[in-house]
Amino acid sequence: MSKLCEYYVSPHSPFSYLGHTHLVALAKKHDVQLAIKPFDLSKVFGVSGGLPLAKRAPQRQAYRLKELQRWSEFRQLPMNLQPTFFPVQSDAASKLIIATQLALGTEAALALAGAVMRAVWAEERNIADPDTLRALAVELGHDGKNLLKSSETASVQAEFDRFTDEAMAANIFGAPWYVVDGEPYWGQDRLDFVERAFAA
Repeated sequence: MSKLCEYYVSPHSPFSYLGHTHLVALAKKHDVQLAIKPFDLSKVFGVSGGLPLAKRAPQRQAYRLKELQRWSEFRQLPMNLQPTFFPVQSDAASKLIIATQLALGTEAALALAGAVMRAVWAEERNIADPDTLRALAVELGHDGKNLLKSSETASVQAEFDRFTDEAMAANIFGAPWYVVDGEPYWGQDRLDFVERAFAA
């Protein structure tokens, strides 16, 4: 039986974007099952002392841009450090990922999550726009119209709320967040430790 990694992700998070492809590759390499759990990061910030980007001190904002540049170069991922559509409301994107998970499985949900994050950080697309979300699903070969409709149902909202409640109960305070064998890891810069946990 393969290991499980709980993957708490927020689609508008730049560090989620930077770590996503590498995480998926590591899971495949080590035959680890990923459980993708999009959650409401703003709600988690509200109970954990986190601040939205615009409210952070200038020196923190400046250093964040340096880190994004370093990591995008290291991961060899295209990245607009200050994209047009950011900050952006990502609840609808989260729910589309959940709807895809429920309808088509984890692999499809992971692929869509990657496409959504790439849309924000590399393609200057607005993931708060339903037409953009539908197009992203279609580009992956899915029925975007039906997936978008499903994403607006009470059952998908309940999953989104459950993942957010789980995150708060687990003392999660940022994204991406990985849990392997009950051990938490915050941030894509912890993926070396995550891989060691996968291999253990």
